[in-house]
Amino acid sequence: LKMSWFWLYLPLHLLTATCLCHSIKAPTTSSQQSFKSNLFNFYHSLILADGKETTIHLLKDIPKRYYFVLEEGRVLAPFSVTVTPCDVPIEWSIFVYKSPPGKAAPGDHDTQEVSKSHKAASMVSTIFNYKGNSVETYMGMSSHSALYLLEFLSTERDTHITVYLTTDTTSGHLYPELPVDPRIDVLGIGHTTVTLAWKHSPSVLQHRESIQYCLLVNEKHNYKSLCAAETAIRSSGMKLPPTLALSLSPYLLEPQQVMILSNSELSIINKVSSGEVRQVCMGTRNTYTVPSLSPSTQYYFDVFIVNLLTNASAAYTGTFARTLEEPEPKVTELKDGKVIHVVLDGKRQKFYSLQYQARHKKIHFTFQLCRGQIRVHITRNGKTVASENLSGLRYFSLKGKLLDTYSVQLRSTEESNSSVKVLASPHFHKPLFPLLPESLKIKSFSKLRTCRSVTIAWLGTQEESKYCVYRKRIEEDQIWRELQSADRCSGPESRHKSEKVLCKYFYDLNLQRAVTTETIKGLQAGTFYLFDVYLFGPSGIPVRYHSKVVKTRKKC
Repeated sequence: LKMSWFWLYLPLHLLTATCLCHSIKAPTTSSQQSFKSNLFNFYHSLILADGKETTIHLLKDIPKRYYFVLEEGRVLAPFSVTVTPCDVPIEWSIFVYKSPPGKAAPGDHDTQEVSKSHKAASMVSTIFNYKGNSVETYMGMSSHSALYLLEFLSTERDTHITVYLTTDTTSGHLYPELPVDPRIDVLGIGHTTVTLAWKHSPSVLQHRESIQYCLLVNEKHNYKSLCAAETAIRSSGMKLPPTLALSLSPYLLEPQQVMILSNSELSIINKVSSGEVRQVCMGTRNTYTVPSLSPSTQYYFDVFIVNLLTNASAAYTGTFARTLEEPEPKVTELKDGKVIHVVLDGKRQKFYSLQYQARHKKIHFTFQLCRGQIRVHITRNGKTVASENLSGLRYFSLKGKLLDTYSVQLRSTEESNSSVKVLASPHFHKPLFPLLPESLKIKSFSKLRTCRSVTIAWLGTQEESKYCVYRKRIEEDQIWRELQSADRCSGPESRHKSEKVLCKYFYDLNLQRAVTTETIKGLQAGTFYLFDVYLFGPSGIPVRYHSKVVKTRKKC
C-alpha cells in the first residue's frame, strides 16, 4: 500500500507529533477541544482496520479513539464508516487533520513555532457527529492526504459497538442490502398468530446460498440491530450462539431455552422475566406466520437479513401488533356424580369452562389428568378458591353455602393435545375413583432381570383393589413416543388381549407393607418391553400407573 507522508511520520516521530499538538490553539467547539487533547496523546489511539468489522468495548464516560489515514496519490479517496451500537445510545465523531498545501510534514521542527499555531488549528475540523443507538453510516470523499480520528463515548454504562471502515467501495458490501422500502407489513392478526411479510433484499437475489432472513419476536420493544437484540437477551441471564446467523449450528441450549426444528426452519424460544423471546431463521422466505402467541398481547417483530459467510447483518424497520382477545369459552354444566371428559387442543382451544351450582355445603371436585399438561382454576361466586397444575388424580374438598356457583376453568399449558376427566359430587364417602397409593410409579429390579423374565413392583393401598398387569413389546426408537402419547385415563379395553399378563387383588392395612411384586416370564432376550398396571376401584373406573420400559438381558 502506498502511504502518505503523514502516515510515515506518525509511527516514527511520536515526540514530534507531541510538538504538533502544542502548536494547535484551542478550537472553538468542545468536540475540537477533545480532538486537540487527543492529538497530544494520539499514540494511545488504535489503528482502525480497513475492510474489517471491529468490535469495540466502551467504558462509561471514558472516550475511546481510533484513527486511519487515507492513501496518497489518488485523485479522490472515497471511504465510509458504519457504526452499530449494541446496547445504549452512544456519541461518536469523526475529526480530520489536513496538511496545508505547500507546508512541510507535521513532524517538522518548525511546527513548534507559536506563530504558526493558528494555521495548524485551522486545518482541524469535525466532519461528522452523532448521538443515538441507530446504525449510522458516514460516506466521505477526500482529495488530500489526511489523518482521520474517530472518537466514541458512552455516557450511560459500559457497552460495546461494532465499526466497519472501508476505502474500497467498488467490490461489494460487507452488510446485506436492504430494499428501498425496509418496512415489515402485518398481513393478518389472530388470537394466537400474526402473519408478516417484507420485501426481498437485493442481496438475496445475488447471493441466495449465503443469505437468510431471521425474525426476532419479543414483548418489550423493537431492536435496531442484531447485536443490540443479542445483547438484550444475554443481559437477561442467558447464553446465545455467537450470532443469530449461526443458529443452525449445533450448540447446547440453556435450561430457559427451547429449540424447535421443523421444515428446515429453526426456532429458539428463550424464557425471560419480561416474556418470551423467539428467534426464527427461515431461509430466504419473506413471509412468515408466527404461531403459538398469547391472546391479547402486544408483540414486537424485527427482521434481520444475515450474511452467513461474514456474520454481518442489516435490520429491517421493526413493527408491532397486538393479538386478538381470546373468545369467551363455552360453559358446560357439571352434574352431581357425572364424569365429563374434556379434551383441549393446545393450538386451537386452550381453555374450557365448567360450571356447578352447589346443592350441599360440602362439594368435592375430582380431576384425573389423562394426557398433556393442564392447569385448573376454581372460583366460588367469582372468588378464587383453588388454582394449580394437575398431576395424576387430584381431589379438592370445598365448603361453602347452598346454591353457591362454582366455575372451573381448564387451560392447556402446552401445544399438544391435553385431556382430563372431571367429577363434581357432594358424596365423597362414595368416590367413583379408587383410593390411590402415595406413588403411581412402577419399579423394576435390575439384578433380577434375566434374558427371559423381568421383576416389577408397585405400591398398593389399605383398600382391597384389583390390579391388572399388561406388557407390550416395543422398539427402542418408539419409547419416547409411547411414553409421551400414553393416555392415563384409558383402561384395559384399549389394549390387545395378547398384552394382558395377569390380574390380582391385594391390600395391606400397614401402608409400609402395601407393596406387591410380580415376575413376568416368557420374554425374549435383549428386547424392550412396556409394562402397565391398572388399578380398579369399587366403581370400576381404572387408574393407570406410570408406564415402565424395561429391557431384558442379551446374554445370561
